[in-house]
Order: sequence, then structure tokens, then C-alpha cells
Amino acid sequence: MGERCGWVTSDPIYIAYHDNEWGVPLRDSRALFELLTLEGFQAGLNWLTILKRRDGFREAFQGFDPHVIAGWGEDEVARLVTDTRIIRHRGKIEATIGNARAWTRIEAERGFAGYLWDFVGGTPLQTRRASLSEVPAQTEISRKLSKDLKKRGFRFVGPTIVYAFMQASGMVNDHVTDCPRQAEVAALS
Repeated sequence: MGERCGWVTSDPIYIAYHDNEWGVPLRDSRALFELLTLEGFQAGLNWLTILKRRDGFREAFQGFDPHVIAGWGEDEVARLVTDTRIIRHRGKIEATIGNARAWTRIEAERGFAGYLWDFVGGTPLQTRRASLSEVPAQTEISRKLSKDLKKRGFRFVGPTIVYAFMQASGMVNDHVTDCPRQAEVAALS
């Protein structure tokens, strides 16, 4: 059995995330909204920073319920920019509210999970990369999904953020081939 993917540090939070969540196919629309939001907040930061604050994010954003967040306005933005449990970035907070509104339209139209998973034909892509150096920052599919999300009103969803989201949500299995989780995650698809 090989070693974990090269991006995992010795931090127990990172190890638990890699071993239990990263790459596991996620098909719940609300959970996908949460993950996409957190990936957007991560832009310019380390993912471990987000993981350490995830519970605070969940509390501050009321469980990432897009139906609730879609109704928020300046009062909630003002509250969140002072909330030390989260990353206090006004633009990302405002984008989360706008993204929740865009989410509700897609969810009503066809379901957010189905919409996202259609970009990979409903089945996780199995990349079977031998090393971390082979993993791209973005792909043609992440560029298409990013463009479509933006067209639908989403922000902080560039192709690199979207590809990280696709990896984390299991739309693509980018565990390297000698990582024990690669085969385990592949079996989940």
C-alpha cells in the first residue's frame, strides 16, 4: 500500500479530510453548495485554513442553507465581515449570497447536483495520475463548468477553484495511483 497524496501534511485535520472526504462522490445539492462556497473562500489561502474554520463557517452561514442565504442582505454582510470564525472577505461574503440566489434557480430548474454532475456524464472521472506533478490546476471541463456557473450568476468560481471543487466533491478522482484512497474512491463510483 502506498502513501497518501503528496498535498497531505502531517496535520490530523488534513489527514482525516483526505482519508474520509476528499474525492468521495458528493451528490447532495446543499452539501455541494457548501463545498463550492468554501473552495471560493479558499482562493489565495491554504485549504487547511478553511478546514480549521469549517465549523465556524457552518454556524455563521446557518448550515449553508442556500434558501436562507439567498434572502440575506447588507445586515448579514455587515455581521459576517466582523465574524472572526470565518474569512472576513466582503467580496466573498457578498458572492456567497449571490451564489445562493443562483443556486436556488438551478435547484428549482433541474437540481444543483444533477446540473453539476452532468458535466462529467454523471460518473466520476478516473484520472489515474501517478504523481502530484501530473495533476493539472484546471481542465477543459472545469473551464466549461466555470464559464457556465458565471453565466448563471456565480462568482468566485474560476476554473482553478472549480477544478479543486471537482476533485474534492468526487466528480474527478485525482488521488494518485499509489495512494490507498485511489482504489477505494474509484470503487465508490
